[in-house]
Amino acid sequence: MAEVQQDVIVHNALVRNALVRNALVRNALVRNALVRNGLTSSALLGNSNTRDALRDPESRQLLSFIVSCALPEEDSLDIRVDGVSYRFPGELGLAPEWGKKNGSCGESCQEWVSACLLARVNYKGEHVMISLRGKNDALSSTKRERAMYDVSEATYYGNVFLDQQRRFACLAPGQSSIPRVCGPSLDDCVVDVVGDCEEVCDKTRPDGSFPNCRDREPFELQCGVRVFPRGTDTYKASVSVFLE
Repeated sequence: MAEVQQDVIVHNALVRNALVRNALVRNALVRNALVRNGLTSSALLGNSNTRDALRDPESRQLLSFIVSCALPEEDSLDIRVDGVSYRFPGELGLAPEWGKKNGSCGESCQEWVSACLLARVNYKGEHVMISLRGKNDALSSTKRERAMYDVSEATYYGNVFLDQQRRFACLAPGQSSIPRVCGPSLDDCVVDVVGDCEEVCDKTRPDGSFPNCRDREPFELQCGVRVFPRGTDTYKASVSVFLE
């Protein structure tokens, strides 16, 4: 297989409040006016509730990260709110279909964009460069990237577009905390840290990322087989973060 030519290294500065508290995700607008329509100016501004929500700077910050995660570099979203123009450029392209005129964001799209958003939260709102990897062509990494960003931090997954957000993470081997995302403690973290990725996900991929992660820890291993509690959900879309 030919080596990919583009690094998947992005900044993270999405603040916790913008993800958890803002109007786009708290009042079900995502179900009615965002994910069911294309990620386009006409779809967003055609709904008065969404238009009002975008007057909030935190809502615009979240939208900028949504667009960055979902759309490829050649696409962008331009909106005008109260006479002020804003441009949100695409970057990763995890859900390019969402940006089409009649596009929408189904379950797979929601989970890929959610994992990307969760991976880019920063407890202090600081810009830190991170490497994103996962089982998605848009997250293919180069040898140079893997060499430069070789400290495995955590894997993120869930769905923030549901009425009751699902925000999960698991710890990379050897890690006991996620200060970049959670701050000094896991107790009040924006994500529920399920456990060790080696226990809740399938075995690592060649790039070091963990696929198919669960929202619960397994029971004790029986004859080397993991047994998960009834009702455990598996997320095919997960994003593993690596630091310098």
